[in-house]
Amino acid sequence: MTVSASKPALTTLVRGACPHDCPDTCALAVTVADGRVVKVAGAADHPPTAGVLCTKVAYYPERIYHPDRLLYPLRRVGRKGPGARFERISWEQALASVAGRFREIAEADGAEAIVPYSYAGNSGLLGYGSMDRRFFHRLGAAQLDRTICASAGAMGYRATIGASVGFDADNVVNARLIILWGSNSVVSNLHFWRLAQEARRRGARLIAIDPCRTSTAEKCDQHIALLPGTDSALALGLMHVLIRDDLLDHDYIARHTLGFDALRPRAMAYPPERVAAVCGISTTEIEGLAREYGSTRPAAIRTNYGINRTAGGGMALRTVACLPALTGAWRDAAGGVLLSTSGNYPVNSVALERPDLMPNPTPRTINMSTIGHDLLHAQPAIKALFVYNSNPVAVAPHAGEVLRGFARDDLFTVVHELFQTDTADYADILLPATSHMEQLDIHKSYGHLHLQVNQPAIAPLGEALPNTELFRRLAREMGFSEACFADSDEDLCRQAFVWSDPRLAGQSWEGLKADGHARLNLPRGEAPFARGGFPTPSGRCEFYSQMLADLGLDPLPDFIAPREWRHSPLAAEFPLALITPPARNFLNTSFANSPRFLAQERSPAVHLNPADAAARGIADDHPVRIFNRRGEFHARAVVTDRVRPGVAMATSIWWRKLSPDGRNCNEVTSQALTDMAGGATFYDCLVEVACL
Repeated sequence: MTVSASKPALTTLVRGACPHDCPDTCALAVTVADGRVVKVAGAADHPPTAGVLCTKVAYYPERIYHPDRLLYPLRRVGRKGPGARFERISWEQALASVAGRFREIAEADGAEAIVPYSYAGNSGLLGYGSMDRRFFHRLGAAQLDRTICASAGAMGYRATIGASVGFDADNVVNARLIILWGSNSVVSNLHFWRLAQEARRRGARLIAIDPCRTSTAEKCDQHIALLPGTDSALALGLMHVLIRDDLLDHDYIARHTLGFDALRPRAMAYPPERVAAVCGISTTEIEGLAREYGSTRPAAIRTNYGINRTAGGGMALRTVACLPALTGAWRDAAGGVLLSTSGNYPVNSVALERPDLMPNPTPRTINMSTIGHDLLHAQPAIKALFVYNSNPVAVAPHAGEVLRGFARDDLFTVVHELFQTDTADYADILLPATSHMEQLDIHKSYGHLHLQVNQPAIAPLGEALPNTELFRRLAREMGFSEACFADSDEDLCRQAFVWSDPRLAGQSWEGLKADGHARLNLPRGEAPFARGGFPTPSGRCEFYSQMLADLGLDPLPDFIAPREWRHSPLAAEFPLALITPPARNFLNTSFANSPRFLAQERSPAVHLNPADAAARGIADDHPVRIFNRRGEFHARAVVTDRVRPGVAMATSIWWRKLSPDGRNCNEVTSQALTDMAGGATFYDCLVEVACL
């Protein structure tokens, strides 16, 4: 008998880029065997990634080939909501249904009754906003104000520094002091943590500022556990000590800042005793941190967007961003502050999005953070939603209103997704999306200075389509004849950046496509603002912001108290401040349907300090209800001193349908907005916790 040898698998290695909403924007080396992804690794030749991936992305083949992947267009049959059933239809039927309904709504109610709803489920420049924006601009739909994550902090930072720029993270290895302010880097910025660890090996001290002793805080030399929403008070307390004890760089202040004489009395109104009472920490911690920061060079502050999710979130980032200019920390390449690097990239958003296609130059705008209220109360009424790159039924605040809004019988909802999420349960038409392994894209980063290409590793599964192709087809179905709707994905990549910008000197789409990644043409090992040159209107670090004054906001740093905190009348009924940072194995609701990661997380959990748990008769691992006047959800209690007294920490964000009680933490969060830019206030939330 003759035995034939099995044919060896055809194996290729494809360059990719992680599309998830994370500052690391890792470069990927994707191994494909016989048309199937078999391994995902970090690209060793990409300096920020250096061959290392987080666990979530390392197991990406499980996500691509998850048995619940949506592979074909579907139409809902029966009622909306949990348990919704769908039937398969063709793409032709799906596109005709969407286009037909949009035409009807536009004719009867105006196109601004149609609202796109998307965020950063795909952060590639094509997937996040290109052909989709062109489509909705040409349609004349309402615009979406994408505020749910970072808008307040970005505005506060921009009012001070001028743009989303800061120190080059590569230089932080030479810092002598690193303050991780509201940044759980081990979980949400792993590759920065690698650099911070190298700095520590070279003698740096690491200090974490966070209400909880996170995975990052427990590895630092010091942890300052302030109350949620009090970050700007702490920053003002540090300013007070720096000024009082003359730990200032007077030359830098005189040459490169604006408004110090106005800032001084504001800071002097925040002595350590007042700040300690506000923040729930000791005067010793404030005095010690200020003196250490004012006397150590280089000193770097790495902050993140968690601190912008309270009533004064914009002011919080603004106030922290003032600190390096007071001490002259910007003089050092390893000093200063970093929130985001995204402002370094010359993105050509006008070319990608084509706002010139809008028939109304001042269209109606809907704030994504208040979608629940607007679906129920906006006038004129919202008649259609097109949801992609987001899962608002799970992630938007005040879920009770969100659910009632999505459940409206007269609301036509289209969802483009990889899975039948909580939001997909409310869809009239459900469309299959490609993963990033099945599409072309081009990426910037908000944590490093490299451009990257994501090459498709495999053909789309089933009949899944990327955002770009979906909106091309829908534009044709609507009869849009503009030439821009025929642009290919490669055309869009060529349009994505201003390639003539000096920061891209020597770069082109063709070269980037061949090489996979490239660093922006920015000086290495140099301090960006050693000699001033801030991208503000004045060219200086602006302690006094005329931009904010013109908007009717306080032009100086100040403390804006949370709407819901221990000094609120509400605290008598709901005394615990709830924060809802991401679970280690989830990224918002992405990965939250993975059997592997669900098993590791076990179930929704709320972490309580032993004193708070004992006062309520709550034992470790017991079921509890977390509630306020907006709603409630259930979780198991984790009793731990990693959470300071007065704070409850619920790991998030669970799919509602995968939670034991069919709810998640956004039952209790508020649709109230931040001081700047209409941001969400997820961490401005008082609750009570009780045994079930």
